[in-house]
Amino acid sequence: MKLPLLRVYSRPGCHLCEQLVEALQPLIRGRAEIEVLNIDTRPAWSEKYATRIPVIELDGRFVCQYHLDADAISAALSEL
Repeated sequence: MKLPLLRVYSRPGCHLCEQLVEALQPLIRGRAEIEVLNIDTRPAWSEKYATRIPVIELDGRFVCQYHLDADAISAALSEL
């Protein structure tokens, strides 16, 4: 069974991004996979997320930004 994909839009050196990913891992272990995307690698991402990072999407749907919202993550995973 394929696990849902959580995408974290980030950039290198972003301490909020690093903290979010670290806190997210135990929360979703066995329930979803994490893919961290560097917004600076694509102009469209850089423009869209410039000052909004980190942003989390689950299977392409916005879940939260700036800080980890554990309730929003759990609710989004439960809806799948």
